[in-house]
Amino acid sequence: MEDDLRSEYDLKSLKVRKFGVGRKSFGQTTIRLEPDVAQMFPNADAVNEALRFLIRIMQENQPPTPTVHVDD
Repeated sequence: MEDDLRSEYDLKSLKVRKFGVGRKSFGQTTIRLEPDVAQMFPNADAVNEALRFLIRIMQENQPPTPTVHVDD
């Protein structure tokens, strides 16, 4: 089989582009923020930090799980 590609095309350096619904996410999830929310965060790291803080606060403020006693 003969290769018709020119020598300047190095296929080893190509990267996969992800566009559109149904493409494989490769372990990352893209979340689209509304403009009013997005303006509050300079970058993705700031969004993640705020969400982690919110998760921690929610977990710390959950009411204790009721204990169920079983009569023998």
